[in-house]
Amino acid sequence: MTRFAMAPILTAAILFVAAMPLAAEPLSGKAARKLLFAPDKAEVEMLPGHGLSDAEVKVLAMVGGDQPYYGAIAISPAEGIMVEATVAAVNHHSTEAAAVAALKGCDEKRKAEEPCKVVALIRPEGWEPRAIMLSRDATAALRKDYKAPGAVAISPSTGMFALVAGDGAAEPAVAECAKSSDAADCIAVVSD
Repeated sequence: MTRFAMAPILTAAILFVAAMPLAAEPLSGKAARKLLFAPDKAEVEMLPGHGLSDAEVKVLAMVGGDQPYYGAIAISPAEGIMVEATVAAVNHHSTEAAAVAALKGCDEKRKAEEPCKVVALIRPEGWEPRAIMLSRDATAALRKDYKAPGAVAISPSTGMFALVAGDGAAEPAVAECAKSSDAADCIAVVSD
């Protein structure tokens, strides 16, 4: 049952990662900076059919708004929101990847038989789709610490990233990202 509940989210995450134009050609630091959102305020989007009371929505919006984007909040519907199974996966590079992580964490902690579901997404304030999306921490690092020549590599599935300075930094950035995240999906998204 859980497998089928997660299938649409997993499919969306795979399609999102596969469709990322950045996998083929990294952006320059200057181009990336122009496309990224400010690394501060986040907003919470409650998903249709969340089944929560107005008071619970208010709590999730308040707590989620203070979290680093991109994120997702998953709950065990039979248990409510004030339990260990309520999981917010944050600081990812997409809401799709955050949803996969939140569901996994929630399903591991839930006590009820009914599978967990994602009820909210956390995005930068004023979000709209763009050619590059980085976690809040990766965005802040790019804005503050990135200087050309250099590269930024990300793991789309884990939210990890690496910033490396110097000529030919794309390969070392991918290697550093993979080392720090234990993920095999690291790609260079910024390179000068």
